[in-house]
Amino acid sequence: MEIIELNSQNFAKEVEQASQPVLVDFWAPWCGPCRMLSPLVDQIAQEHDEFKVCKVNVDEEGDLAARFGVSSIPTLLVFKNGECVNQSVGFIPKDRVLALVQG
Repeated sequence: MEIIELNSQNFAKEVEQASQPVLVDFWAPWCGPCRMLSPLVDQIAQEHDEFKVCKVNVDEEGDLAARFGVSSIPTLLVFKNGECVNQSVGFIPKDRVLALVQG
């Protein structure tokens, strides 16, 4: 499945109104741990279609980061039925990312 770039205009449609779980990666291009996590998130998006994978560039979408209290990156949030049900801050390996979504 394709990764969806989120912004304040499409967030409600893509995340809050989604019929399946949504993994949201808050990141920035200058963040080293974000650059380490990004290929794993990309792989997960290609391998799993039972949930959506989205990314938020915090430099461009500071309002979304603030809305969810994201103060450190990378931050992964998992949404189900429009509600944040799980989160992780910092780099984690692929199996822990999947456990975060499936847990």
